[in-house]
Amino acid sequence: MKEQKTMTEGSIWKNILYFSIPLILGNLFQQLYNTVDSIIVGNYIGSEALAAVGGSGSIINLLVGFCIGASAGAGVVISQFFGAGNKDGVKEAVHTTVAIAIAAGAAVSVAGMLLAPLMLRAMGTPGEVLAPAVSYLRVFFGGMLFSVIYNMSAGILNAVGNSKRSLIYLIIAAVSNIFLDLLFVVVFHMGVVGVALATDISQLLSCVFIILFLVRSRDVYRLNIREIRFYKNLPGRILKIGLPTGVQNIVISLSNIVVQSSVNSFGAVAMAGFAAYVKIDGFNILPVLSFSMAATTFTGQNVGAGKYDRVKKGMRVAVGMTVFYTIFTGIVLMVFAPQVMRVFTGQEDVIAYGVYILKFFCPFYWMIGILNVLTGTIRGTGKTLQAMLIVLFSMCIFRVFWIWGSMRISHEISGVMLGYPVSWVVGLVLAFLYMWKGKWMPESYYESR
Repeated sequence: MKEQKTMTEGSIWKNILYFSIPLILGNLFQQLYNTVDSIIVGNYIGSEALAAVGGSGSIINLLVGFCIGASAGAGVVISQFFGAGNKDGVKEAVHTTVAIAIAAGAAVSVAGMLLAPLMLRAMGTPGEVLAPAVSYLRVFFGGMLFSVIYNMSAGILNAVGNSKRSLIYLIIAAVSNIFLDLLFVVVFHMGVVGVALATDISQLLSCVFIILFLVRSRDVYRLNIREIRFYKNLPGRILKIGLPTGVQNIVISLSNIVVQSSVNSFGAVAMAGFAAYVKIDGFNILPVLSFSMAATTFTGQNVGAGKYDRVKKGMRVAVGMTVFYTIFTGIVLMVFAPQVMRVFTGQEDVIAYGVYILKFFCPFYWMIGILNVLTGTIRGTGKTLQAMLIVLFSMCIFRVFWIWGSMRISHEISGVMLGYPVSWVVGLVLAFLYMWKGKWMPESYYESR
């Protein structure tokens, strides 16, 4: 049975919506990993443990973001081969992608375990939070290989339009993570180590399931274990397209570490409040990223098929969808902010910090939604360097300088948080200018006009 879908034919909004829904659900279940961790940690261990788990998120995103961002190159290459009907190209790109995943995942695991204390100290993690944060990170990174392989394998399926299959495995992993969290923390009293171990085992399950599916598949993306290697010029092509996105993600994570370090200076209560909001933020940003991934895949397949007008229409449809979603969720979260925060902690001072921080994000989330779809579309054409530069300047360089300046003027958490919506405005201006003045489509598009 074929489980692949070309996005070069049929209704544009249906293609994007049907592709996005499994991605949204999958990303929400992925977010459930850390959210359940935070709920159980905040309610059964305490605010310092919640700060340790939340404060580690920036470091985790730093290393994982590079690998997943680099794999975006594989997704673009595979989707363009698939759109062009090049079966041999798809086959070789799939096996090269898995080889990259194994190498990158092993490197991230080792680097994360070795560098955890150094990175946490560099962030200015308070002394009472440092020890549990180190323990959590080391165990977490012990299973990072499984996470990287799963996410890059899911990227293979996404590139050929099959976003449903990985959702099934994520649901299984998320449910097992909840069960194991309760078992290790509530029953065995293993603390933050139990939380990290539960996540590792759950990621192992999703990794095993998706690899077995790829091996047993009869479709064009079928995986043969013996054929996993770097094919011809594909590693160079994948890295040329994917490396800018990987660098973009790692620099964004570095800027988030700067933000986390600034929040750390306000103490453990502020850290816990920020950590609680970050989990809520995930339920906003991950669907936005799903629409961006849909735009990238849609663009890649249609560029491969030479259907450039369809690319532009798809971009407009994806923008409309993400704006509708972010405005709706923003209103809901603004109305029910205190109640949502109480899911993570019962401490009123932590709740107050979380609600205060939320007000700097939710009213403006539609801007980050548009920005992600525009850069996702640009990325799908293969112009990942240009997409990286837009995001790099607005969400990294500008944001870091904003925080540096605001902290020098006044040591207030409001100045730190305001850097987010202002940086989104800057990013939107740059993206619109590039798409207006720059050549963001393939050269063949301009030659045919």
